[in-house]
Amino acid sequence: MAIVKSKLLKKLSESYPNILKKDLEKFINIILSEIKNALKRNERCEFRKFGIFFTRVQKARISRNPKNNEKISTPQKLSIHFKSSKDLFKKLNNEK
Repeated sequence: MAIVKSKLLKKLSESYPNILKKDLEKFINIILSEIKNALKRNERCEFRKFGIFFTRVQKARISRNPKNNEKISTPQKLSIHFKSSKDLFKKLNNEK
């Protein structure tokens, strides 16, 4: 099950009832937009004890259309990757 922004907002508002929901929503939007902006600038976005978001270059290549086997030139592009921290990896795998 994936967590969506509305469910994250709901969990945060339950955990912090003294903070207004609209302030929590602004907080979430600011964090997500800063992550997006850092990735657009080709910078790493690191969260200690959680993981790192970073971009990699996907080389330009010749691909094919599966419908008609026509060759298509796919341009170079950036792709987003995530590497979990050792702490998160251990927690997910029930290691000490």
